Amino acid sequence: MALRHAVLAALLDEELSGYQLAKAFDMGVANFWHALPQQLYAELAKLEQEGLIAGREVVQETRPNKRLFQVTAAGLAELERFAATATKPSFIRDDLLVKIQAADHVDAGALIAQLTERVTFAEAKIGLFEALLRKMRGDRAEEEFLRHGARIGPYLTCLRGLEFERANRDWYERTMQILRERRAAHVQR
Repeated sequence: MALRHAVLAALLDEELSGYQLAKAFDMGVANFWHALPQQLYAELAKLEQEGLIAGREVVQETRPNKRLFQVTAAGLAELERFAATATKPSFIRDDLLVKIQAADHVDAGALIAQLTERVTFAEAKIGLFEALLRKMRGDRAEEEFLRHGARIGPYLTCLRGLEFERANRDWYERTMQILRERRAAHVQR
């Protein structure tokens, strides 16, 4: 997947400015595709040049003018083509896992501190995903929303992000517990 596809997917629901797109990435898309604002602005320019999105200038009285972007028919066709191509399985690439791999030979206290930070981060993300999911489904029960909601793609990706962060948190907590128990047993010897 390229950033282009993530941007096209993010623009499916409404016209967005570059700033709004960056915020949308932070809230929803970031759970499966990370991009810096500068990368997003550069990608918007490329996509517009290729005719996959269309931009229009919006004149603002008290602020600088802004450009809003929307997906074109060619952009939808590109997403259709992308959706039809086979995907490669994802893999984990995480510095912390390399450190845990070496847990028997490094300071467990430092690892526990880093795992504690990760738990805090995961808990914050869990809260954000839960709030975003509630906002998307409104007063509907989840199963009813999933059966009858107008657009479920963003909801499903947020569900994946929520489960990902919950699994991360649970693994961090279990790993901390194991490291603490092993350290305590080692001190008692």
